Amino acid sequence: MRWDGQKDAADRQQVLPGLPGLVRSVRTPEFSDVVFHEVRAKSVLNRVTGGRLPFEWTVNPYRGCTHGCTYCLAGDTPVLLADGRTKPIAELSVGEEVFGTREGRYVVTRVKAHWTTVKPAYRLTLEDGTQVVASGDHRFLTTDGWKHLAPGRCADFEERPFLARGVRLVGTGRFAAPPTGNDDYQRGYLWGVVRGGLPGDPDVRARAQEYAKGPIPRESDLVEWPTTPGEDWSKGFLAGLFDSRGTATGGELVLSSSDSVVFEAAVLALLRLRIPHVVEVRGVRITGGLAEKLRFLHLTGPVVARGNAVEGAAVPSTGKLGVVSVEALGVTRTLYDITTGTGDFIANGLVSHNCFARNTHTYLDLDAGRDFDSQVVVKVNAVEVLTAQLKSRRWRREHVAMGTNTDPYQRAEGRYALMPGIIRALADSGTPFSVLTKGTVLARDIPLLREAAARVPVGVGVSIALLDRELQARLEPGTPSPRARLDLVRRVREAGLPCGVFVAPVLPGLTDSVDRLDELLGGIAAAGASGVTVLPLHLRPGAREWFGRWLVRERPDLVEEYRELYARGAYVDARYRRRLAARIEPLLRRHGLDTRRGLDRSGADDDAVWPEGSLPGVAENARVVDQEQLTLL
Repeated sequence: MRWDGQKDAADRQQVLPGLPGLVRSVRTPEFSDVVFHEVRAKSVLNRVTGGRLPFEWTVNPYRGCTHGCTYCLAGDTPVLLADGRTKPIAELSVGEEVFGTREGRYVVTRVKAHWTTVKPAYRLTLEDGTQVVASGDHRFLTTDGWKHLAPGRCADFEERPFLARGVRLVGTGRFAAPPTGNDDYQRGYLWGVVRGGLPGDPDVRARAQEYAKGPIPRESDLVEWPTTPGEDWSKGFLAGLFDSRGTATGGELVLSSSDSVVFEAAVLALLRLRIPHVVEVRGVRITGGLAEKLRFLHLTGPVVARGNAVEGAAVPSTGKLGVVSVEALGVTRTLYDITTGTGDFIANGLVSHNCFARNTHTYLDLDAGRDFDSQVVVKVNAVEVLTAQLKSRRWRREHVAMGTNTDPYQRAEGRYALMPGIIRALADSGTPFSVLTKGTVLARDIPLLREAAARVPVGVGVSIALLDRELQARLEPGTPSPRARLDLVRRVREAGLPCGVFVAPVLPGLTDSVDRLDELLGGIAAAGASGVTVLPLHLRPGAREWFGRWLVRERPDLVEEYRELYARGAYVDARYRRRLAARIEPLLRRHGLDTRRGLDRSGADDDAVWPEGSLPGVAENARVVDQEQLTLL
């Protein structure tokens, strides 16, 4: 393997300053689409959230980005700007000020990154009619915390909370559409701004000049009121009057006029637009809380910014935002997302989570989209930091699972050799651990793993999808051959260590025939695997597009079948899962794998402490796992 970038005389343009702790950045022909950024990390031992998991801690010496969550919305989704207006998320720019939240209140924050991706689209519908189109990964704030739009797993193994019918979101609900600015609206605006007393604000005067298409009319020129003013005229009139005589003191929106005719016209316009209000001595005050204040501002579209009507207000939590449905649209769409300083923003009235990690790439002059998914951070001081963390008095020697994010035995480990020190640090501290990998580099550490197993519980898991070497080379270029991985299982077992195998993924029409599965399971049984878990193909966004192109190029005869099997999204059709389970069970019995127990629901295992593949709810590893409960390794 050539690592030209490691040389002292390497091209310094490969080194990208800005990443905290960055030592240098490495390119290699072995990874044509990946850059490795060597960093000195501050923390290596990390807690994994999710109460149903059989482990709470993980170590990831290589932090790749291919598993990073992406929270994405349709491009026309309106986002609440700091001035109180809205703008489609597709049109936002880095540096713009928008509203986020902090401690339950609206605060102004800046857009730090903006990017696009292509993902399967879902439509969320709420009781008040609010609709948002987003990816299944997108998260919304509910009365019970953050929830994803659709089921799935984070970091591959953590079952994530998701929206279901009746779950209540927080926020104001849907934003009103802005005015069209047609002729009726323009005439109404001129009436409101002139009869209200044309102010000196240059932006207001500029709009009035534009709408007048000539000199701004005087009040005496506006004699006859429209006999039947419509909604557009009313919106324009209220916008003009608000620009002329409106206030937003203390978050209260008030329109006033000493002219009784103008005052009455304002009340009639509010009634016409069904905007709740109350008539007071000082004027007409908009009521109904923040939702109605925003509706007034968005419906009418005044020139003067009124963000102070929002800033500092409490985020509403009403009974109107219950989930009615989450519908898979059955298509992929270009979706948009942003990073903000608060980690959230307001999308069509709903508090939306954003991907906080992506912004670190903008500091490197990399974009926050594809670049984020093609860079790998190598924690070159992982052993040193982990050793210190394990010495903490607060460390309770809980199980640590490795491989929960990226493969700790990916090919880069052959160069960086971080795992031996990590294994020693865990064993020396009395910490049980497990590893899941496709990488045969693990064979180098079998003696070390065996030594560690004499002191703490150790588990190993290996992923093997198929035995056909030609097909494997086309599907998984650069990964160890299936026979090499079977040999790894054998060597691990001969060393007296438990080793489970994930048959992942099973590819419809390619690797799911009885003959192919029989040969693979026979090889796994002969290698002495502790247990087997079978997973049908899960096509995540990104993987879906890549595999689709591969299928069109290599097996066009299967394209239509895959369209049908994955018509509803990333998960294969339930009927296929049932057929696969029926095919697998007799083969497991034939090879004696049905008696090799895996995890029970509590996570205990007679034969092994499993890696992150040790999932709750899997009674036996020798079985087909429902893809709605488990994603592809």
